[in-house]
Amino acid sequence: MRRLGVIVLAAGRGARFGGPKQLAVLEGRPLISHVLAAVAAARPRLALVDDVVVVLGHHGAEVERVVRAEPNVRTVRNPDPSRGLASSLRVGLGAMRPAVDGALMVLADQPRLSPATIEAVADGWAAAGDALVVVPRYAADGGRNPALIDRRAWPLAETLRGDRGMSALLEADPSLALVVDVPGANPDVDTPADLAAL
Repeated sequence: MRRLGVIVLAAGRGARFGGPKQLAVLEGRPLISHVLAAVAAARPRLALVDDVVVVLGHHGAEVERVVRAEPNVRTVRNPDPSRGLASSLRVGLGAMRPAVDGALMVLADQPRLSPATIEAVADGWAAAGDALVVVPRYAADGGRNPALIDRRAWPLAETLRGDRGMSALLEADPSLALVVDVPGANPDVDTPADLAAL
């Protein structure tokens, strides 16, 4: 059975939000706690989730205090998070355990991530042994997170720059990705208005 790791990108400054949005409270819990809860809920069903790594950067100490309370989660630090999301993805991939065959990249500012979506993406990867990248396509808005990256595609992440993840590569070459249709949406929280809308 192929093993899947999870990378939670939580190194952002939150400039548009006005502070550490990873720690903004929704329904009594920080946003990142909602994301980690979705991963934890999917984990028993998947059985192949082997490693969960949170990439810290800006506001790292504050975020780490929250993450430390979560079971079965490790943290790593992006030494220069100002280089953008792509640099955090590379840090996360570099921190994955050697036995991991693929990594699911999730964002700390998407608290509506559902365990069912994680499972659908992971099932797509397990069923299609040749897929380098697997992404959902949300019925409501066509969103494409989280992205599952097979280990064979990890070298492609070295070419990424700035605040874009795998989407830049998939736009250039859509054949890289297996797309799994899922219901609903998975909105980002980028501003206080976004949080209020949830």
